[in-house]
Amino acid sequence: MMRKSMDNVNHSGGAEPEHVLELIHTVMHQVRSQQYQVLRDGPHTITHMETKVLGFFGRHPGATQTDLAQHSGRDKAQLARLIKGLREQGLLDAQADTVDRRSVRLALTAQGRAVLDALEQASAHLAVQAVAGLSAEEQGQLLALLQRVRQNLAAPKG
Repeated sequence: MMRKSMDNVNHSGGAEPEHVLELIHTVMHQVRSQQYQVLRDGPHTITHMETKVLGFFGRHPGATQTDLAQHSGRDKAQLARLIKGLREQGLLDAQADTVDRRSVRLALTAQGRAVLDALEQASAHLAVQAVAGLSAEEQGQLLALLQRVRQNLAAPKG
């Protein structure tokens, strides 16, 4: 991987906005890499989106693919492929709705719950590692600053 060299001659000494976003991206890449390292040696190869789907059905057992699409804003065809793959791996179970047989209710299997629990446990350990050495006040400041960045990005462009 090729790294950008820093131009220290013309650098003002302050943080440039693009460096902030690059660092946020790098930190999230490190987080995801370490999260999924836990599952790499297991029987399932789980992608980021599959983890999101498992998490949704873990929080909303009995929800439908339509519920997931509305929640995530993702394409229904993409979600159908993800759900099919998770069902084939034995991580999601499907049951016909008792009222509307055309609708399928989805929930984690015991194996799906175990995979999700492993990822959540790894995430909790990683969160502790990530903020090690930061005081509670510093953690609060970091959280507030990141929330402001998120709000700035969510604001209407104008």
